[in-house]
Amino acid sequence: MRKKILIAEDESIIRMDIRMMLEDHGYEVVGEAGDGDRAVELAFKYKPDLILMDIKMPKLNGLQASQIIASQLDLPILIITAYSQKEFVEKAQQDNVVGYLVKPISESNLIPAVEIALHQANKAKKLKNEIAVAKKEVEKRKLIERAKGILMQHEQLTEQQAFKKMRDASMSRQLTMESVAKEITSTYK
Repeated sequence: MRKKILIAEDESIIRMDIRMMLEDHGYEVVGEAGDGDRAVELAFKYKPDLILMDIKMPKLNGLQASQIIASQLDLPILIITAYSQKEFVEKAQQDNVVGYLVKPISESNLIPAVEIALHQANKAKKLKNEIAVAKKEVEKRKLIERAKGILMQHEQLTEQQAFKKMRDASMSRQLTMESVAKEITSTYK
């Protein structure tokens, strides 16, 4: 499946060049914005795989647009700028900024930067998913431990007996241990 890219650049000639380079390499350019407001609007509309964002744009600059997009959509952004000064690099260090390209942009620096940005964004997304799954697992274990403690206290059971009681209820009623734990914690409130 072709990766979808949004280009936010106020200079139309540069935008057109970038579009042609990307399309020549099999990417789908889903939208083009000439200012930060439009970039935000198109990001919400298309939810692209990557946004190429110029820093200096009218209305809303690229860094402000990037912050808005990051706070609500968590889309990866590759910053494009004519400025390589330290202050711009530091300001561009946001969680969703996955790269920084200095103009003039050529095919030889654009395509590798896009590929690396997409790869890094994919790795970050996988990592966030793994963290979410791990957090859910920890919460589930905490709930089961809390329910086990409640049974131990209210029914004077050992930890092993409480766990066995929960496991037996889970198996006989074809419920998850989490469901049984939820029942126990709500029963003994």
